[in-house]
Amino acid sequence: MIPAKFDYVRPSSLDEAVQALAGGGEDAKVIAGGQSLLPLLRLRLAYPSLLVDVGGIGELAGVRDAGDALVIGAMTTHYSLIRDPLIREHCGLIAATAATVADPAVRHRGTIGGSLAHADPAGDLPAVIAALDGTLIAAGPGGDREIAAADFFVDYLTTALAPDEILTAIRVPKLGPGWGFRYEKFQPTAQAWAIVGVAALARRDNGHVAEARIGLTNMGTVPVRARAAEAAAAGAEASRAALAAAAGHADEGTDPPSDLRGAADYRRHLARVLTGRALAGAAGV
Repeated sequence: MIPAKFDYVRPSSLDEAVQALAGGGEDAKVIAGGQSLLPLLRLRLAYPSLLVDVGGIGELAGVRDAGDALVIGAMTTHYSLIRDPLIREHCGLIAATAATVADPAVRHRGTIGGSLAHADPAGDLPAVIAALDGTLIAAGPGGDREIAAADFFVDYLTTALAPDEILTAIRVPKLGPGWGFRYEKFQPTAQAWAIVGVAALARRDNGHVAEARIGLTNMGTVPVRARAAEAAAAGAEASRAALAAAAGHADEGTDPPSDLRGAADYRRHLARVLTGRALAGAAGV
């Protein structure tokens, strides 16, 4: 299909982009890699009056060391996340997850900021940033604003970004000694959206899991933290049996959808099974 008519600008700086977006009204949209927005335009599920292309703003790409955290530019592509040495050293869960996104063509064009701002609960990276307790940084006419990941995802395809704000960066804490990670997902084909995905982090100490963090993909209208499973895993023996028992709580407090790819109770089952696998992998057992 052919998209509806819209105006298009490609600013060369963040300030220009913020001004253009603010001047475009509530129907203006930001486009980065275009891997999420372009299909919506073609299907006429989105009708922006103006597209603000931030693809030419170099300051929005790349990863920098910020002491106890990494700051990832919103225009950093999935492919760059996979290869970046800082990501691989200090937050390998992001690199491992980005490697599972779609196909090589999408990974070379799609960006972490676009994925998070699109806020599809079936996307992989939103659950990862939620599990990492990341902070999202937005720029608007009033300056920068920081939004905790727990507050950023509001509803299906809806975020806490104001219409005149642009997501510019994501700050994630470095994973220190003892932390392991694993991303598990179940999908009908290699390039399809996950029916359910699980991002797990586990910190081992003296043969036990001292702390666990678990983010769930496609188990609600927003990324979900499996708080009950996290609590059950904390202090548990680092064994497959003990972590499988903790994973039995993974679907508590979730509201998974039922659709052509899977009923809600099927997704609950997948969440428990995949969480057990992800926790075991993160704990190294």
